[in-house]
Order: sequence, then C-alpha cells, then structure tokens
Amino acid sequence: MQFLSAEAVADNLPWHPLIDRIGQAFRDGVEAPPRHHHAIHRPDGEATMLLMPAWEKDGYIGMKMVNVFPQNADKGLPAISGLYMLCDGSNGQPLACIDGSELTRRRTAAASALASQQLAREDAGRLLVIGTGRLAPMLIEAHAAVRPIRHLQVWGRNADKAHELAKQYEGYEGGLAAFESSTGVTDLAAGVPDADIISCATLSQEAIVLGHWLSEGAHLDLVGAFRRTMRETDATCIERGEIFVDTYAGAEGEAGDLHHAADEGTFSFDHIKADLAELLRGVKKGRSSNAAITVFKSVGASLEDLAAAIEVWERQ
Repeated sequence: MQFLSAEAVADNLPWHPLIDRIGQAFRDGVEAPPRHHHAIHRPDGEATMLLMPAWEKDGYIGMKMVNVFPQNADKGLPAISGLYMLCDGSNGQPLACIDGSELTRRRTAAASALASQQLAREDAGRLLVIGTGRLAPMLIEAHAAVRPIRHLQVWGRNADKAHELAKQYEGYEGGLAAFESSTGVTDLAAGVPDADIISCATLSQEAIVLGHWLSEGAHLDLVGAFRRTMRETDATCIERGEIFVDTYAGAEGEAGDLHHAADEGTFSFDHIKADLAELLRGVKKGRSSNAAITVFKSVGASLEDLAAAIEVWERQ
C-alpha cells in the first residue's frame, strides 16, 4: 500500500482532468451510501467526524474520514483534516492511503466548477470569494478554469487575510482569462452586486450574503453550511434563486441554508430544480434565462472523493 502526500495529490489533480473525472462519476453513478456524521463534544466546543464510503460496481472501493475542528483557527491549524483509503474493488485489498485534506479541497472546488459550467453565465467574468480558508484558493482556480474570470474580489472576517489572498492572485493566468484585477473587499453590500459568481466557503452560523444584494444573472455557489445549524445566506437568497444541489439526499439531510429557508417558510425541497447528475446527463435544464439567479448548494458527495482518489492513483 502506498501513502500519497498532499503534494502528490496536488501534483496529480490538475483542474480540467479532475473536473472531467468527477463529472463522469456523476453521469455514470456509483454506490454512495449516506455519510456518517458524528458530533464530538469537547471542552473547547463541538467538532465533527465524517465517514464517507463509496464504490464502483466493477471497480474501486474507497472511504474518507474527515475531522472538522472549527476551533483550530485559534490554534493556527487547519479546521479540516482527513485521510482517504482507496482499495481494489476486485479483491478488497488496500491500494493507497491518500492525504484527505488536499483531496477534499480540490474535489470540493471541482464540484463547484462543474456547477458553474452548467449554471453560471458563459460570460461570467467577475468572481467574489467569501472566506479565506484553505478552500478559498481552490475555488478561485477552479471557477477560473471554467469561466473567463478577469476580476477577483475576496472577502473575509479578517480583512488582512482577504487582502493577502487577493494579492497572491494578482495577474493570475491559470484560468480561461488572465486576471485584470484582484482585490480584497471589506463591504459585501457593495461587492456582491458587482459579482457574476459569488462563491462562499465558510463555517458561518449566520447569514453573510443577503438576497437583496444579488444582481440579475448572478450565480451563487454555497460550499459551507454542511450542517443544519449553519448558514451562509438569508432566506431571500433562496427565495430569489433557482436552486440546484450536488445530491438530493445531501441537501435534504444537511444543507443548512435550505433548511433555514424552509423553516422560515420561503422554501420547500420540492422547489429544487435539479441535482448535478441530472444536469450533467441532460435530464433537466440549468438556468432559465440570463437574468435568472442560480444557486448551487453543495454539502459534499462521496462519489466526488472516490473519483478524485482514482484520478490521483491512476496518474501517479
């Protein structure tokens, strides 16, 4: 059995092959039971352990273990860490133990990029990333890989971190277009209306993005709020938007933004337009018009991890 480090994961998951591999997994389907979600009560606050199994009918078997410790921010440590175990589906033997943190952040951003391909306007050139954690750079690069992003804004609760991250992407040329501007912003009420794509990756317990800020034609990518108690948006965002999800089961079980809106009476789960598999198979359509506001809510799917792990294993 091999151990594949974070560096090996990064080296073997270039954006377009990863996005294509995950897209194929959604189209073909894999066996993916609901993930196990366990709360860990600690003196410094609650943490979470996630177990995410998946397997192909005639291929690989895999499982990811993820630990989410929001309190790590006070210790200078990543909030999310984990490992992925990939096995041979023909005999069950372990093939590789893969760094789960790098795998997670890259597959998460790739899923958001898949949604942007299907839902964001083709000419979307202005990206606002909300959050400055380890996932934020991946979202910048993944969205830029599928849409012609020329202007980047970054917002975070720590303004210095937002400006620092934006500075790292000045003149970025790794996407479909070179960045013409990259700035940190402190006023979301001004930044959100100016953005074609708003990508949120936080562990917020309260609304950060307000629905009346959204401009016609915007695409809202919601990556955080993976528990019912969390939210990144107010109910108006959900009410105004055409709602799409990574999986129905994940959305109904854990999508905090949708559950909050449902509790407030502005949303019902039968309002969901499609999941990623339906979009990618062409079973259902994406945005209804260039003026529509699209909302993609993801909580993560184990098929994404399996697809990413297979890509790493077969490329290394």
